Amino acid sequence: MARSFFRPQKFLRRTQFLLFFLTAAYLMAGSLLLLQRSRVVLQQGSRGFSRNQGLPVAETLPGEANAESRPVQMPRLTSKLLVNMHTVYGSNPDQKDGPRWLISRNSELRQLRRRWFLRFVNDQEPVLASGAKTVKHASKSKGTYIGCFGDDSRKRTLKGAVFYDLRKMTISHCQEACAERAYKYAGLEYGAECYCGNQLPVNIAKQEECNNECKGEKGTICGGINRLSVYQVEESGAGPKRRQNIIYRGCFKVPENLTNILPASLIHSNLTVEMCSEFCSKKEFPLAVIRRPQCHCGFATINFPLHNSSDRSFCSRLENVSGTAEVSNAGDHGFVYQTPVQDTRCIDRNFLPTKSKALVALSSFPGAGNTWVRHLIEHATGIYTGSYYFDGTLYNKGFKGEKDHWRSRRTICVKTHESGRKEIEMFDAAILLIRNPYKSLVAEFNRKCAGHLGYATDQNWKSKEWPDFVNSYASWWASHVLDWLKYGKHLLVVHYEDLEEALLPKLREMVEFLNITVTYDRLLCVENNRDGNFKRSGAKQKGFEPFTKEMKEGIDQFIVIVDKALRERNFTGLPKMYLRR
Repeated sequence: MARSFFRPQKFLRRTQFLLFFLTAAYLMAGSLLLLQRSRVVLQQGSRGFSRNQGLPVAETLPGEANAESRPVQMPRLTSKLLVNMHTVYGSNPDQKDGPRWLISRNSELRQLRRRWFLRFVNDQEPVLASGAKTVKHASKSKGTYIGCFGDDSRKRTLKGAVFYDLRKMTISHCQEACAERAYKYAGLEYGAECYCGNQLPVNIAKQEECNNECKGEKGTICGGINRLSVYQVEESGAGPKRRQNIIYRGCFKVPENLTNILPASLIHSNLTVEMCSEFCSKKEFPLAVIRRPQCHCGFATINFPLHNSSDRSFCSRLENVSGTAEVSNAGDHGFVYQTPVQDTRCIDRNFLPTKSKALVALSSFPGAGNTWVRHLIEHATGIYTGSYYFDGTLYNKGFKGEKDHWRSRRTICVKTHESGRKEIEMFDAAILLIRNPYKSLVAEFNRKCAGHLGYATDQNWKSKEWPDFVNSYASWWASHVLDWLKYGKHLLVVHYEDLEEALLPKLREMVEFLNITVTYDRLLCVENNRDGNFKRSGAKQKGFEPFTKEMKEGIDQFIVIVDKALRERNFTGLPKMYLRR
């Protein structure tokens, strides 16, 4: 009988203790709230404020961005805090202490509230007193604003080149990028995406639907969700500067059914390279083929892949037409030029619709070209690649898989530089990318000193940092390959130099390893866009030798060890160019 009452008694004791604890916590929270409220003083003037009267904007603090004197719609926070005020209309030059509801005895709290207020003002869309939006569509850009248009990720409104900058996109940056590639219109979307085209969109949207602020320029509008802010760009100047964007691809034998392969054509008795390129650019084709007096436009295809060029003698002798042009009068050959227009058949990318069964690594030593290979794989497969790390610079430039968790299995493969057994065995398969250690060390040192696209300075190379870097990283280059050969489950070894020399067959090999089927035309598109946006710019140091004799001796020993390990596991050995220089 005693046992039957023991459990209820024990339960009641625990309940009493729990109620006591909750009551004490409630009283403490209430006391803290009263103390906090007692520190804030809401000072009202003798006239007070009516319900619709505006409050002056807070004065800018040192180090803070200036808040524009513009009408801003404020949400209702609390009746006491805002004194029933709903809107803030603009700054008052006579008011130096900011809105009265920001005034506090505690100066630190006042500073924090002011900062919050300024951030809030900058994040809101400017509106007129009547409720209509006043947006700033162009700042320093030279183009003409056309309007707001609808867009669809499955069928783009502007079908030309695409650029991303999720941090610094501006209207002028987008216009300049499109103008350099001979596009007539530039459209901005989501505040960070830039699309180019030569045909004006027809699906007009409401002006207020373009409401996303540009990531790189506050106060300006860069489209919205599936909405484009479209501008007509200012045409780039004619003459030599314009001609620089036209690239000579070579003299090629053209197929008999050329009009079927290259659909657009122009006939002109005084045909010039500039004339043909401009015609093809307006038609949004990346290739211009000249067979005087004919100009043909189109894409590289399986019937016209542009792989085996002929000697220039097979094309007719170059002639000067109008003083500047190069034309062809050959029967079955023609001059091929790359227009400023980008080949867009391979720019669409998405995450995998369903989770991948295999977790595939794209493993390499730092500086081995991992970012470049990711660019090739993404455009060949149309699927984003992931990363074991997070690089904000890469994410801002369009590698959206950077923010996805590396184990999400929504990406086609995952970038990694790890080389421990535990880290390697987490992956089901891997593409092992190997590059000449001399080139890799230089590339990684450049990245550490000057970012993804820059070069280290003379001071960097001559400092103590460079020999220390080589001493620690050279052995890592060897151990990275050896660990993956030892612990990797299913490997595809790719040499960076082989990929550079024979891009198409090596890229196809990687795509097949990833179990993805793609068309040959898409691979040709990747070949036309092979460099991407991460090719280092600027002048290289000619004749500069950063490696000492002692450095070379150590690196060459690592090369021999890795070459032997590859051959023992029935992989292709290192290219001969790796060995002693």
